[in-house]
Amino acid sequence: MGLTIGLGHYLALGAALFCISVAGIFLNRKNVIVLLMCIELMLLAVNINFVAFSRELGDAAGQVFVFFILTVAAAEAAIGLAILVTLFRNRRTIDVAEIDTLKG
Repeated sequence: MGLTIGLGHYLALGAALFCISVAGIFLNRKNVIVLLMCIELMLLAVNINFVAFSRELGDAAGQVFVFFILTVAAAEAAIGLAILVTLFRNRRTIDVAEIDTLKG
């Protein structure tokens, strides 16, 4: 008998990735790049759940949502990294504790 991967396996993987990303956000509050990566990991965990339910129900709507989420995530990453580069050029640091105050 072969090993079959069911809906529960996909949901467990998505939940594990989501928990790792939440833990990464709470444990690391200093590095902006790691925070952005944790947010991206959180979005990918949600995408796994969408694809799993789409496959289970035989409906392509979940996979369509994944395309929209990936588009928004790519735009968020590009804009976030552009803001990060600008902040680093101005302040010479990417430490969250030092860039949390806005000074004009």
